[in-house]
Amino acid sequence: MNQSHLGFEVENLIKENPSKKIGETDTYTLFSRKYNLYPEGYFRGMLIMERKRTERSGDPFMLMLLDIKKIVKRKSFRLCRKNTTIKKIVEMLCNSTREIDLKGWFKQNREIGIIFTELNGVKKESLITKIKDSLYSILDTNQAAKVGISCFSFPEKKKCMSSDINKALYKELTMKNPAKKVSISSKRIIDVIGSTIGIILFSPFLIVISVMIKLTSKGPVLFKQKRVGRYGREFTFLKFRSMHVNNDHETHKNFMKQFICNKDNDQNTSNKVYKMKDDPRITKIGNFLRKSSLDELPQFLNVLLGQMSLVGPRPSIPYEVEEYDTWHKRRVLEVKPGITGVWQVDGRSNTPFEKMVRMDINYIINWSLLLDIKLLCKTPLAVFAAKGAY
Repeated sequence: MNQSHLGFEVENLIKENPSKKIGETDTYTLFSRKYNLYPEGYFRGMLIMERKRTERSGDPFMLMLLDIKKIVKRKSFRLCRKNTTIKKIVEMLCNSTREIDLKGWFKQNREIGIIFTELNGVKKESLITKIKDSLYSILDTNQAAKVGISCFSFPEKKKCMSSDINKALYKELTMKNPAKKVSISSKRIIDVIGSTIGIILFSPFLIVISVMIKLTSKGPVLFKQKRVGRYGREFTFLKFRSMHVNNDHETHKNFMKQFICNKDNDQNTSNKVYKMKDDPRITKIGNFLRKSSLDELPQFLNVLLGQMSLVGPRPSIPYEVEEYDTWHKRRVLEVKPGITGVWQVDGRSNTPFEKMVRMDINYIINWSLLLDIKLLCKTPLAVFAAKGAY
């Protein structure tokens, strides 16, 4: 999360609470000053930065959430000094945690968050037990039982399915930004118009290719496969079938595992190929379809359904995501996968995996409608050049 995004969130908090003044004894000022409990915008910003540090360093942290909305009446937030229950909980947290453990509002006035760093082997269960016992020591049994406690470890296990990714640790995905919302809506409008035009424009090819596939090999016209989309959600990915039916996919699975795990630091990769060549599973017509990228045409339907975009990272197969390092997962979380993108235009099969991921992340960081239009314009040249297409 960059500083401008964090600043935007803090500015939103101020706009939502225009009556707040310095020294006013409500949760926003009293907690942040007296108890060192950060407001929601700041705390979420620190959570994002801590997660990004861990993505690179590998040093784990834990996020614990205390849901207090069932024990605190809404009106009591206006005068924090009278809210002894909240004061007791915050004081308990300060006494039960270390100074380096970051404490703040995960959801303002509803959920308190603690980021535990430098764990030194401490287990999640022991932290939950410690905080739970402390709650029962300061509150009556009925109140303490109403406080919901959840705890999330980061990084997650490497071999976890994309659907297991916990969104509580990726709060920037749900942060509200009106300007960004307008741009995303505009991108969706372009996707709908572009995919509709694409289906109409290429309809003769769709018919001819379907007939050719049926005449040259047994099996369905379309190849359907589970792929990972935005937020790690799986969807049914469509392509023209370019392989023989009933193939063993273990060969490709093993190849992708080696491809992802290979740390290729060679600066000159222009003559290297990071894709299976002379794949025996591919049909004769399939080889032509792949080199010409015509096998991708059915993906206009994925775009029209909102599962993909015209421009974005290539959609990953679930067994590929299982091999991802933590920082790789950003390419399957923040944006929809695309038919074309930076890798398809400037990289393709001559690009090692980590460079491809960096290209995708750079696209995510610098995304704009103008960038999408530029990539769309460059796509036909990349297709006709067929460089790195197999």
